[in-house]
Amino acid sequence: MDFYYVKALHIIFVVTWFSGLFYIVRLFIYHTEAEKKEEPAKEILQTQYQLMEKRLWYIITWPSAILASFFAFWMLYKNPSYLEMPWMHVKLSFVLALYAYHWGCQRIYKQLQKNVIKHSSLKLRIWNEVATIILFAVVFLVVLQNAINWIWGVIGIVLVSVLLMLAVRLYKKIRAKKSWDKHEKKLIEEDTDLNNES
Repeated sequence: MDFYYVKALHIIFVVTWFSGLFYIVRLFIYHTEAEKKEEPAKEILQTQYQLMEKRLWYIITWPSAILASFFAFWMLYKNPSYLEMPWMHVKLSFVLALYAYHWGCQRIYKQLQKNVIKHSSLKLRIWNEVATIILFAVVFLVVLQNAINWIWGVIGIVLVSVLLMLAVRLYKKIRAKKSWDKHEKKLIEEDTDLNNES
């Protein structure tokens, strides 16, 4: 197969892998927040999130990770000169960080499948930004293909991380201020009242 086809397939599966990682942590957040709901909403939501997490994790995220890695190794096999480039060594260190992140998500996934809540939704929101930082680093390294410029990229990533953390805190304050959870509770109560009347 032509090198560029392999490269295109690698990029496609990297995109779907990151999509899965971004969405799975959002599901973890919703799953964790469902713990605070009253029954029967809590059980219904957590059961639904478990199903959604399982499908996303094993139908999209894991296959994408495996296929992205497969095509990456194939690219390196077809063009081993990549391994002589300093920027590639830095990129591969970020890829190892991505694998570690993926395994961290696997651990959280297994806990939530048993409804074991060990992390707050705020911690999970912060955890969600780790994949964003890795994505920024890898894209800049691949596009710039310069091991020196990655230092500026890392400084930019740190600044983006700080902005993301501030955004997470701001979102939390806005959410508390607008009382979205109270509104949701009211809707559930109204729905329960309608069902009881029927």
